[in-house]
Amino acid sequence: IEEWVEALLVNLGLGEGPAMYLRLIVFLLVLFLLSAFAFWVTKRIIIHYLYRFFKKSSWQWDDLLADKNVLNNLAHIVPAIFVRIMAPNVFADFPASLPLVIKLTDSYLIIVGLTIVVAFIKVVQYGLSYQPAFKDKPLASYFQLIRIILYIIVFILVLSILLERSPVYFLSAFGAMTAILLLIFKDTILGLVASVQMSANDMVRVGDWVEMPKFNADGDVLEINLNTVKVQNWDRTITTIPTYYFVTDSFRNWRGMVQSGGRRIKRSLYIDVHSVRFVDPLKREELKKIHLVGDYISSRQKEIEAYNEQHKFDTSVLVNGRRMTNLGVFRKYVEQYLRHHPRIKQDMIIMVRQLATESRGIPLEVYCFTATTAWVEYEAIQADVFDHLFATAAFFGLHIYQEPSGRDIAGLALSRHGAEK
Repeated sequence: IEEWVEALLVNLGLGEGPAMYLRLIVFLLVLFLLSAFAFWVTKRIIIHYLYRFFKKSSWQWDDLLADKNVLNNLAHIVPAIFVRIMAPNVFADFPASLPLVIKLTDSYLIIVGLTIVVAFIKVVQYGLSYQPAFKDKPLASYFQLIRIILYIIVFILVLSILLERSPVYFLSAFGAMTAILLLIFKDTILGLVASVQMSANDMVRVGDWVEMPKFNADGDVLEINLNTVKVQNWDRTITTIPTYYFVTDSFRNWRGMVQSGGRRIKRSLYIDVHSVRFVDPLKREELKKIHLVGDYISSRQKEIEAYNEQHKFDTSVLVNGRRMTNLGVFRKYVEQYLRHHPRIKQDMIIMVRQLATESRGIPLEVYCFTATTAWVEYEAIQADVFDHLFATAAFFGLHIYQEPSGRDIAGLALSRHGAEK
């Protein structure tokens, strides 16, 4: 090419100045065409042959390299190397420009190498995220930190090449700017520390159901990054929370409930105080017909009679001695009903307790756990249980408390109107 250019210049009869610039233009054009051809050939080989080989191999990791197009940037390296090798010949007439071209080429090679390494890191992160051992770990935080460190290293190397300074010089300059760097990367540093603490203490995992009222977050953790944690709420919105708030602020993690396999029911029935009665013999015989409490009433009555006879109580007066109440029998019935319910977890607490009386009546609290943690199933089981209890309370002579409604007031007015007539 040099001989051809020299012959062309001689035939054109150009002077030394124009000939030098024409030679540079021709060389740059040829270099551009050769680099473009090298880029095209390299990309075709990578995409059509190397990726096809990866797909056919039995190893799964190389399939990810093809799916994520990790090696595409290799095509940018070949032309850069070609330019780097040919630059001394192309710029032979311009020795002052040659160092700048070499610096830019070397910097470009480093940056392209960084993109390839980052692409490999993303593939490793993607592959590990599907491994059972790492599925609930905050991998994104650690890989983000690795990428930040690589970016800083490449930035220092590029600066050292362009400014012809040792990387140690820039490291010492960064040391002097520590306070500024800490201010700039405050969230990143706090997020890193929080991510390490969360992982070490197993505080939050991807997939956990967390609740943080401060940020109106209530849902599943989608992703744990170096700076943020993404939570998908039950209304399908996504709340982004700074990672360090999971260390500095309180939040609720429902993972223990999910792992236990049982979800708690803790709800009360409010019994009207005026409906609570002693169980008389007639009512007792009626209640014995109820399967879940028939045996209990019989054994309990024998125990009560023996106790009253032992202490010689005058049972003609109802308040003397011990007696069953319809509320006590109903409480036992609810407990037995829960213990025989197929969707209530029997190896966890089952309790029916009476709480302090309120203005709405006597709270009879049901405390148990369903045999599933799925939200829809849980709500259906809870509704079925209380549907049954609302309906059965009347069989025990009990009234469920309800505040007066418009219908009650209208009925009272009609009854008074009829009485006046």
